[in-house]
Amino acid sequence: MTETSNSTKKWYVVRAVSGQENKIKEYIEREISHMGLEDFIEQILVPTEKVVQIRNGKKVNKERVYFPGYVMIQANLSGEIPHIIKSINGVIGFLGEVKGGDPVPLRKAEINRMLGKVDELAVKTDNVAIPFTVGETIKVIDGPFNGFNGTVEKVNEEKRKLEVMVKIFGRKTPLELSYMQVEKV
Repeated sequence: MTETSNSTKKWYVVRAVSGQENKIKEYIEREISHMGLEDFIEQILVPTEKVVQIRNGKKVNKERVYFPGYVMIQANLSGEIPHIIKSINGVIGFLGEVKGGDPVPLRKAEINRMLGKVDELAVKTDNVAIPFTVGETIKVIDGPFNGFNGTVEKVNEEKRKLEVMVKIFGRKTPLELSYMQVEKV
């Protein structure tokens, strides 16, 4: 794909049934590829943020849609494309369109702010890479050993677990804990 054809593609916001954003994104992608119109659509985004929820005493990582009810599409909306997108189940229409008018593209500043948000959210999760180092003192904040202090012995990056040496009743005991169960002292 050449740079020039890419620059003719603008960002549009599609209003969608809230809670169905990812499903609608898939429907649009499937429909566009089924009709062989991939050249007109650059990318479809559903900006999400990672949130930690406590469920039954456990921390659960969830992705939450950042702009509920909206799907971002970078596309060249020529010919039948707007009608194809609007006819997809769950799509309400394009943001900013006048009844019977054309979809209104986002302004550059809005795109940058929106994409900046997406990058910012991605960065937030990257910081969690390895927040702990071997030899560091930590405090257990979850589970049966809540409140105990310990020393990080090993960091298992793949499993996102730590091997922690905790003094329990005067004896050192190794525990395997997830990153979410401990905090820095």
